[in-house]
This record gives sequence, structure tokens and C-alpha cells, in this order.
Amino acid sequence: MPNFKNGRLSEDIKREISGLIMEEIKDPRVMGKFISVVRTELSGDNSHCKVYISCIEGEEAAKEAVKGLESASGMIRKRISNVMHLKKCPELKFIADNSIEHSAEISEMLRRIEVTDDSDKKES
Repeated sequence: MPNFKNGRLSEDIKREISGLIMEEIKDPRVMGKFISVVRTELSGDNSHCKVYISCIEGEEAAKEAVKGLESASGMIRKRISNVMHLKKCPELKFIADNSIEHSAEISEMLRRIEVTDDSDKKES
């Protein structure tokens, strides 16, 4: 049976990290990039949290952003703990993910298929 409290807490952490990335993290490896928190996976005992980061510029940019976020993880954990009133904030593990880049590629393929279908219809 899934733990719903764990799922809600995971989503709250995701939302808070997303806000911090956009507003407060001043690391040049993170600032000015289109970074997204794809998902968070919280362990059953709430002691560890995997945070999947994706970047529209590609996986290399996501890996660079992960380095910046790892260096700011102490500040992020403190902020999460204060805002969410947690006694113990989970350890954050940032992981680069290429899902945004992959989604953009799929979208481009679909657009090309649509253009091809439209040109086939005009010929008939």
C-alpha cells in the first residue's frame, strides 16, 4: 500500500526546490538556465530524497546544474526544513535527467510527421 503522506511530502519538496532554483540560488551553473525538477523520490523513512533535474539545453547542462545544486544543498535543506517545519530534512541527492531534451525530440518528430501528413493530404 503506498504511503500517501510520503508522496505529498515528496511533491512539497519538489515544489520548494523548484521555487528556490528560480528565485534564490545564485550559482552561475544554475542561474540563467531552463532547469526543471522532473520528480523527487523520497525514501520510506524520509531520510533520503532523490531529486531528478532536467535542462532544456541538454544533459550536459543538467549535469553542470547538478554540481551547482549539490554545492547549495545545505542552504536548500535548511530552507525546506524551515518552510515545511520538518524536524529532520532528508539528505538530497541531485541526479541529472534528460527527459526534457527527450520530450523536445519527440515533439519535433511529431511535428515533422504532422507536416508530412499535411503535405500528403494536399497531394491527393
